[in-house]
Amino acid sequence: MTVIVTRAGFLTSVQDLGRTGFREFGVSLSGAVDSFGLRVANLLVGKDEDTAGVEITFGGVQLQFQDERFVAWCGGEFDVHVGSIAFPAGHTCFVTAGEEVKFGRPKVGCRCWLAISGGIDVDPVLGSRSTDLRAGFGGLEGRTLRDGDVVRLAKWRGTSAFDKATADKQTAVRGISSWTAPHDWVSPARHDPILRFVRGADWGRFDASTLERLTSETFTVSPDSDRMGVRFESSESKRMDTSDLISEAVAPGTIQVPPSGKPILLLGDCQTIGGYPRIAHVITVDFGIAAQLRAVDHVRFSEVSLTDAHRLLLERERQLELFRVGLSLHTT
Repeated sequence: MTVIVTRAGFLTSVQDLGRTGFREFGVSLSGAVDSFGLRVANLLVGKDEDTAGVEITFGGVQLQFQDERFVAWCGGEFDVHVGSIAFPAGHTCFVTAGEEVKFGRPKVGCRCWLAISGGIDVDPVLGSRSTDLRAGFGGLEGRTLRDGDVVRLAKWRGTSAFDKATADKQTAVRGISSWTAPHDWVSPARHDPILRFVRGADWGRFDASTLERLTSETFTVSPDSDRMGVRFESSESKRMDTSDLISEAVAPGTIQVPPSGKPILLLGDCQTIGGYPRIAHVITVDFGIAAQLRAVDHVRFSEVSLTDAHRLLLERERQLELFRVGLSLHTT
């Protein structure tokens, strides 16, 4: 019960929803940069939302399955095929033994997440199977996947209610489901992304022109970006208060402004504390858009209230619960 990595691509790793409960010890969250995308993909294959899957960056990946599995993926605009058949985002596909799932280069965005029935069966570290690439633990030997790797999959009971009912109802082209998840969930990449934010703890430390530019200026993503954070090229952001700050907690979504004046949007592998002022925080429902940013993308920011940020998150969770109910109609 394995999958063979025939082509590993640029940056491919095992990720789940992250390593929670250890930030006080300096351990980063890690996990899928877009945790919601992985949650949806896992639901599509009948697994718990925190099951470990594969995070793929910039495509060029080929995975050969050694037994029958259901698979689903969410993320950027990738060309994905099972054999010669196109496999769109947000659908469930039945893969037979010996078949390959192939990910081409993305047209828009840069990352996607593949969920597999049974899930990836690497040993958990501190309660998570996520790969912490900076610390070098978790996932498969704490590293990215390489050509020729053999990744162990958890046992898949093909006779379970979900699996049997889903297999019986695969009526579209070659075992690809006709039903899917909402487009904004499975394909969050945007040509002209807008990230909504709430004011950060250090908002008042910046001058009026800097605060005005945050919502009026277009920011360009720097090539010097990774899973730790997205760096932006922009006009210099100036502080009114230039005194040194005590390092305080930061989290994915925090926008810091270092001495260069060019903002950094923190992602899943970010540090747990930081001494740069926190001008803003991208709201949770827009993390999927942020996860797709790549070099030279142009981004705008829009302020919302904390009340609206909470409302949008609660609405999405309610919609996700309805989606779970809808999935059950296909499997009963």
